[in-house]
Amino acid sequence: MKILVVSAHPESRSLNASLTRFAVGHLRAAGHEVRESDLYAMKWKATVDAGDFPADEGRLHVMSASERATLADGLTADVAAEQEKVLWSDAVILQFPMWWFGPPAILKGWIDRVFTAGFGYGPTLPPPYSAQQFAGRRALVSVTAGARATSFSDRGIHGELADVLYPLQHGLFWFTGMAPLEPFAVYGANELPDERFEEARQAYAARLDALFTDEPVPFRTLVGGDYDHDMRLLPGVEEQGTSGLGLHVRS
Repeated sequence: MKILVVSAHPESRSLNASLTRFAVGHLRAAGHEVRESDLYAMKWKATVDAGDFPADEGRLHVMSASERATLADGLTADVAAEQEKVLWSDAVILQFPMWWFGPPAILKGWIDRVFTAGFGYGPTLPPPYSAQQFAGRRALVSVTAGARATSFSDRGIHGELADVLYPLQHGLFWFTGMAPLEPFAVYGANELPDERFEEARQAYAARLDALFTDEPVPFRTLVGGDYDHDMRLLPGVEEQGTSGLGLHVRS
């Protein structure tokens, strides 16, 4: 299978870089084709601006400008290359440290610039949260966090990890038709002793081995009859006692 690993950490000796190298090596040893986008090494431009749409003139409207450029093959070379990698892949892995409850700005910028209108969403594509052109692709978030695991639990002060990562899991992957898996997380990452790093590698290896066999998160589809025309969940569809973002996951 073909797998794209997108990594975002400025230090090549970091835990995230080590996990990226491990994942790439492990997947290749298992016979997969792997391509990597190391965003810091690439000096990836993180901000969307008029320079992304060189043929567009006048007042910048990002959605319409990006769609025109996408459909006319007028995107900049760096964005077009990353889009080609996404289309090439059977699975996408995002590897990053959690900074202020989200990915580093450089990874958010990769998402902003690569998933243009006309490529990841837009009126020329099927409805969001349904089978779009990325259907059939798996998606895995591998994240490190300095906090302990208990702080990302149902009663933890940070909230459940699934809720913190909802913008990626549901708002990026599921929105565009990918099948997101349960995230892989390494906690207490600021001072990880060697024995815990080895445990993390073994746990990550198990998740990588099941990349194409694990059941994805069962998010509800927009076209499955669970939502009304205003994209609101119909009354009584959820399991009793379910609330918050969990409403959008089938039991």
